[in-house]
Formats: sequence, C-alpha cells, structure tokens
Amino acid sequence: MDFRPSDRAAELTAAARAFLDTEIEPVEARYHHEVAALRESGGDPWQPLPLLAELQEKARAQGLWNLFLPAGEGDAYAARYGTAGGAGLSNADYAPIAEVTGRSFLAPYLFNCNAPDTGNMEVLLKYGDDAQRAEWLEPLLEGRIRSAFCMTEPDVASSDATTMELSAVVDGDEMVINGRKWWSTGVGHPDCKILIVMGLTDPGAARHSRHSMVLVPRDAPGVKVERMLSTMGMQDEPFGHGEVSFTDVRVPLSNVIAGPGRAFEIAQGRLGPGRVHHCMRLIGLAEKALELACERGLARTAFGKPLVNLGGNRERIAEARIAIDSTRLLVLNTAWKLDEGGPLNALSEVSQIKVAAPTMAQQVIDFAIQLHGGGGLSDDFPLAAAWTSARALRLADGPDEVHKGVIARLELGKHGAKR
Repeated sequence: MDFRPSDRAAELTAAARAFLDTEIEPVEARYHHEVAALRESGGDPWQPLPLLAELQEKARAQGLWNLFLPAGEGDAYAARYGTAGGAGLSNADYAPIAEVTGRSFLAPYLFNCNAPDTGNMEVLLKYGDDAQRAEWLEPLLEGRIRSAFCMTEPDVASSDATTMELSAVVDGDEMVINGRKWWSTGVGHPDCKILIVMGLTDPGAARHSRHSMVLVPRDAPGVKVERMLSTMGMQDEPFGHGEVSFTDVRVPLSNVIAGPGRAFEIAQGRLGPGRVHHCMRLIGLAEKALELACERGLARTAFGKPLVNLGGNRERIAEARIAIDSTRLLVLNTAWKLDEGGPLNALSEVSQIKVAAPTMAQQVIDFAIQLHGGGGLSDDFPLAAAWTSARALRLADGPDEVHKGVIARLELGKHGAKR
C-alpha cells in the first residue's frame, strides 16, 4: 500500500500550501479582527468582506478551485470550472490538499471546497438529474451562490436519522414540506440560495426508505430562518448555523433528488468522502496548533526555563506528533479503501476516522492552548476557535457513540454476532 500522492496531487498540494503561506496567512488575522469589529459596532458581519472575493479570484486563476471534485464523474466539471489539470481527484489524492486547507478557516471557502457546499455539490453530481445540475450545481461550482444542508432537528435525537419528523409529502406534482430544522450550516451566508432538506415522505415504508432529500430554494414561500445559532459563543460568519422553519412549503416534485424515499442511500454516498475531507482538515488544524505550541514553548520562559522544558511539555509534543501522524495514516487508508471499493468497502474505516480525528485534534489544540496561557483562550490566537471546531465535529456527521457502535457491530460480525 503506497500512500504517496500522484505527481499531479503533489503539485496541487504544494500550490495550495504556497497560496496559503503567501496570500491567506498574512491577512487572515486581520480579516477576523475586522469581522469582530463589525459585530461589536453593530455592522453586518455576515456580508463577506471584499477581500474574500479578491482571494477567490486569485485562487481560481491558479486552478485552486473545486479540487474536491472526484475523478471520473467530476472530470467534465473540473475541466469547465477551473480545476488545475482539468480533471477530478481521487480521495487519496485530495486528502493532502484538504489537510493544507484545514490549517486556515478561510482556505476551504477561498478554494470553493468548503462544507456544506462540497457535500451538496457531490450529491447533485452523483444523484441529481441534468436539470438540477444546470440550475444549482453549476452556479455552486462557479461560486456565484452558496448552499445549506438541513438535516438535524431540535425535537428528536438526530443521531438516529430515521427519527426525522419534518414532513416532505408528495401532493400531485408537488412536494409539500412542513417542520423545523436546526444546525443548518451555511444558511447565514447572504449568497445562500438553495437548501437540501431531508424529510419524512412515507412513514409506512421500510425504515431506511421513508425519507427524501429535496431541493428547496432559500426564498421559497414558507421558508424562514428563525435564528442563527452560536457555537460556544462563535457565530461562524459568513456561513453560520441556523434554525429554519418550513411552513406549507411547496416545490415541484422534480426537486426531489433521485426520487422519493432515497435519502439514506444519498446520505451514505455523500458522507464517506465528506468525512475524509473533514478529518484531513482536522489534521491540518492539529498541525497548525502543534506548530504554534512549539513556537510559543521555545519563545517564552518561566521559572528560568523555556516553557518546552517545563511540566512534561517535551513528552506532550512527542505524543502530539505520534497522534497526528497515526491519524493521518488512518485517514489515508480510509481514502484508499473508498477509492478501491466505494463506501461499502470502508464502512468501519470511515467511522474510525470520524472518532479518531476530532478527538486527536481536540487534544493537540488543548495542549497548545495550555502553552499559550490566557492568550490561548482569546481571539488573539486561532486556538479557541480551532478547539471549538474540533469539538463540534465530534457531533457533526454523527456523534462518536454512533460511529463506535458501527465499528463494534462490524467487528463482532466477524465472529458471528447478529446485528
């Protein structure tokens, strides 16, 4: 098993890192401070600053655009919408690029590779019809619009997706939607124009054939963003996470993706690669945190010694390096298995990385915060936001407990245990 990236992937990874170092990192802290100043002064922090559009144009001109598109089915769109090399990438080849983008909160957006847009675009690419792709996928690939994914609900245990109660009922040639969603990521962006909504269509069908995924325009009558949610005090502008109500929302039946009752099939096809993307970005985030920890530990002294020489910090640095490298190998193995045989070939591995990567990142970032003292808890450094992101991802796309249950079920099944 060879985890070396292809020549093209290595070139793109290097180009992404160069863009990060020269274009993004010099302005990222200033960007976040300007957004915070807008928030505090009563301005509009949700309207993206012009700087972001400028950097997006630079990234697109260098072919650092839509790099998440998968090889094969994504090739034509990659060629049309500016991806360097004009073709999609395998999961294994995109993984190191995702790691680079994880070092920055802005980089995924600037490369048009941010969640939930990437997952929504992959859904349209794999399961959408020609009309759906023309209306929604192509503007997303161009970066003209943004999207949101509406799955989690406030009144049910959303870790069991079969409990979703929002109704999406067929009525003649329309789908009628009623209910409420929350943690709908991306809905705060002013350019958010389309929502992918998961709803209950047939309560009497088999457990995993009851729900549908429906394309709902953000401005459809009856769609209302009730409030934007903070994550441990952070709003995550310009994307945000909203609570959205749907009251007698009517859309054409043609807005159903792949047909009624196929939501779980679509979700499984969407989540495997998406979890690789999340986990590799977390590895990049952990790498950045470890670098900051080492720099801080060497630059600051206490009790007559550099911080790295106090309190077992050298051992913690070593443990962090082992944890990051071990997790990277686990994620690359998962990406390789997805490339070799698709989601069914990597069920356990996908769940393994979804448990391992956020936990590892959270621990490494916590160590970096400790070395920064009070500053690590402030907005003067990116660590508090990084820790919050890692903590949130222990819930997003399924909590740890659900993934551990999958891993244990598959492991026990090797020994004859029934589900």
